[in-house]
Amino acid sequence: MNWIEIGHIDDIPLRGARCVKTPQGKIAVFRTAENEVFAIEDHCPHKGGPLSQGIVHGRAVTCPLHNWVISLESGKALGADEGEVRTIPVRCEDGALSIALENLMVAAE
Repeated sequence: MNWIEIGHIDDIPLRGARCVKTPQGKIAVFRTAENEVFAIEDHCPHKGGPLSQGIVHGRAVTCPLHNWVISLESGKALGADEGEVRTIPVRCEDGALSIALENLMVAAE
């Protein structure tokens, strides 16, 4: 995989997110209260709301526009809602965060 360094885990507050711009669109990188890191597309499958501005709880984020809950693990809407966003491989090595852009390019084709 083609890992691209995007910063340090300390750049993202607990239960927070930051946005990374890529040629294939914005990626939201989340940090849970348990220090887990997930990366998904930064738009809700419902109306395109900015998931990076949502509320992180457990391994999910609630969209700030219409309260859809999106799994950070699978990218799928939870509950009665249907839809999903792409998940992006992310890794944390000694605090350094990287995402796999190769997968983005494959998925965008």
